[in-house]
Amino acid sequence: MFNNKNILITGGTGSFGKNFTSLLLSKYKPKKIIIFSRDEMKQFEMSQKFSIKKFPCIRYFIGDVRDKERLEMAFNGVDYVIHAAALKQVPAAEYNPIECIKTNINGAQNVILAALKNKVKKVVALSTDKASNPINLYGASKLASDKLFISGNNFAGGVTKFSVVRYGNVVGSRGSVIPFFKKLIENGSSFLPITHPSMTRFWITIKEGVDLVDKVFYEMHGGEIFIPIIPSVKIVDLAKAMAPKLKLKIIGIRPGEKIHEIMFSKDDTPNVLQFKKYYVIAPNTIFYKTLSTYQTNKSKERSKKIKNDFEYNSGSNSKFLSIKEIRKYNLEEV
Repeated sequence: MFNNKNILITGGTGSFGKNFTSLLLSKYKPKKIIIFSRDEMKQFEMSQKFSIKKFPCIRYFIGDVRDKERLEMAFNGVDYVIHAAALKQVPAAEYNPIECIKTNINGAQNVILAALKNKVKKVVALSTDKASNPINLYGASKLASDKLFISGNNFAGGVTKFSVVRYGNVVGSRGSVIPFFKKLIENGSSFLPITHPSMTRFWITIKEGVDLVDKVFYEMHGGEIFIPIIPSVKIVDLAKAMAPKLKLKIIGIRPGEKIHEIMFSKDDTPNVLQFKKYYVIAPNTIFYKTLSTYQTNKSKERSKKIKNDFEYNSGSNSKFLSIKEIRKYNLEEV
């Protein structure tokens, strides 16, 4: 898929970008991997592991998705784009709404226009479970971003295909609960803070997320939102798995936070198709494609429709990890 191709990753110095770069280098022989991000220090740190001398196909490109002209320059000659750049912290987005909109919505538009102008073959944008029935600005901005990418197919004339991958917080990623708990434990805290005793989240590892995106580039027709079939965890159980001897202290829900996350709601189900390892929300806004287009993926796997009253909710998920199962993930190294 990626052999002898040029691949660009926006927000490429983040957890996803670094791991997807590892996958590309180990599984394929890309012509060029372009790491596009705005932080030169993170690019410097990433280049210590992925140096241009050791990996001649890698390029580091300073730029911001808010800058359309810079994106157009960076996308020149690019075959595939993974859009991972975003402002992702819920409280920060609540207090800095204009900045969130500039990056997550205007930035998405810029990526789409730059891809269209440069005739990029395929673009996969990373989304979040918070985009489904959003109650915070981060989720709302990513919902808008998702809508933009799906509708981008209407303007591409079949030249560029846009799809979205939506999943929850990645286990151990920057800003997530595991490194937060780790730091408290290492600093000798006498308790772990829990925002709500019933809090649940979807559970996906960075490897699972990276592998899904790799698969989506092959399977996509253009216009889908891909959603992995994954387990849930109770945050209370996660805390007990990490520090069984520490007390838990209920501190209250943060601004914009949900007790349970939703990957798709009952309102989405008329367009939801189920495959073996993922769901697809098929678009109803692409004028030249029908639901039948998406009922079979490129691997010739036939989908099945789901019940109209089904909601993919982390609180009512069919699979929850037990404390014992959580510990098997070796959280010290996550």
